[in-house]
Amino acid sequence: MPAVVITFPDESIKSFEKPVTGANLTPYFKLNNRPLVAIRVNNELFSLTRSIDVRAKVEPVTNATTEGSNVCRRTLCLVLASAARELYPDLRLLVGHSLGYGYYYTLESGGENTIIDLERLEEKMREIITADIPIITRYVSYEEALELFEHANQPDTMRLLRHTSKPKILINTLDDYSDLYFQPLLNKTGILSIFELKAFGDGFLLRFPPTAHPDFLCEFEDNPNLFSVLSQGKKWGKLIQVSSVGQLNELVERNQARDFIEITETLQNNKIAEIANKIAEMQKVKVVLIAGPSSSGKTTTSKKLSMQLKVLGYEPMVISLDDYYRGPKNTPLDENGKPDFECVEALDIPLLNEILVALFNGEECELPSFDFKTGNRKYTGRKLKLSMRSILILEGIHALNDKMTPLVPPEYKFKLYLSALTQLNLDDHNRIPTSDNRLIRRIVRDAQFRGKGASGTIDMWESVQRGERKHIFPFQDKADTILNTALDYELAVLKVYAEPLLRAVKPSEREYSQASRLLMFLNNFSPITSTYVPGHSIIREFIGNSDYKY
Repeated sequence: MPAVVITFPDESIKSFEKPVTGANLTPYFKLNNRPLVAIRVNNELFSLTRSIDVRAKVEPVTNATTEGSNVCRRTLCLVLASAARELYPDLRLLVGHSLGYGYYYTLESGGENTIIDLERLEEKMREIITADIPIITRYVSYEEALELFEHANQPDTMRLLRHTSKPKILINTLDDYSDLYFQPLLNKTGILSIFELKAFGDGFLLRFPPTAHPDFLCEFEDNPNLFSVLSQGKKWGKLIQVSSVGQLNELVERNQARDFIEITETLQNNKIAEIANKIAEMQKVKVVLIAGPSSSGKTTTSKKLSMQLKVLGYEPMVISLDDYYRGPKNTPLDENGKPDFECVEALDIPLLNEILVALFNGEECELPSFDFKTGNRKYTGRKLKLSMRSILILEGIHALNDKMTPLVPPEYKFKLYLSALTQLNLDDHNRIPTSDNRLIRRIVRDAQFRGKGASGTIDMWESVQRGERKHIFPFQDKADTILNTALDYELAVLKVYAEPLLRAVKPSEREYSQASRLLMFLNNFSPITSTYVPGHSIIREFIGNSDYKY
């Protein structure tokens, strides 16, 4: 057998007579006292037990990186599932959504949540971790996997497997417990000591450290409005019996996708109508401020809300905060000496407030626009004057930050926060991250309308998320209401657009790790044709052919 040639981050090269694993390569890495949790091999994420049998460039992945912290969190979920199975074998453990730095879980029997001893469950998890038990990754036959998860009372996992044609399934085994996870785990449990179980709602939170501080838990910050929206979504999913990807796939198989799309769109339109009614009830509102993270559907929501306000007799007028950028020369610099276009000071706040106050005083104002190609403000003759029934809609990432509208009285403002919070799970123990939903939306939109490939979108995504954590998420609990813009069918539609874009990312590119992970994720969905998607849908903002003009 030819030697396996490995190139390390410092450009040193070593040859090995036989295949090696990440665990074998640990002595060759500089880890700065951080534990090695996985390894990048030719820009693909490998577990420490997976063999490397080709020429490869390798990088260590520690728990202080985004990829590394996700490896630890997935493994912690496996430990929880193993402990729950041992202590409560007759109950069904179900993962829910993320909340802060934690995942929400329930242990259920016959559709009802059951009171459990969290102290005992956490103690059992710590026993497993202290024992530093190896985690074995192995393939089993398709039939064996179905038998395994039927015996384990994991019906959503079985549904997911029924829509795959793979002859063998990769599973993870911890002692005598086996489960299905779709990305690498730790090779053993010993480093997972920093976590806690916290009673919350009808279930509990599995809390873990943030990526930036992997050695301690941060203080829990409750967001009851967000939790309420998430819980409503979960209840709706259970009511219509579509709360997992496997159940969605069954709808597609029964040729019922079109009906489900209509139901889902109707629900979202009703929610927007309720928000319009709430605005009308407040009477003094003169401006609706809409914010949300990237690809949460702010533009389409602004247009849909405008239509609902027109139904109530209002004259809505949309103003984009993007038109108030100062331009590169007048934008503050970030820590790297580059213009920080994400900060609130990048916008001309005095000009915006001068115009708003003048409009509220009945004056006519000429509105600016910003030319992103030239980086300059321009005036095109667009003028605006408010009537008694006029109401402004301002959308942008800083809209909920009161620094944007200091001269506008609080009673004039209605704050609306958007987020794409899908209630679907992949299966019993694998959740769908909200950020993945939005990233796939953005990959499709950037390719459709901005001429950008998937690697370019993935490359800037971490920076986008960093800006969201700094400028958007801190203000979500200040909103008067939260709108969930996720549509539970959308990933099955976006899959058709996203897969060829993700396949275009090559192993030589650093973004390949994310691209291959997203491809594996989307592989779980049966595709739905976009011809079923109505022209007024938020999804049209990303795939095109919308009834609205952008």
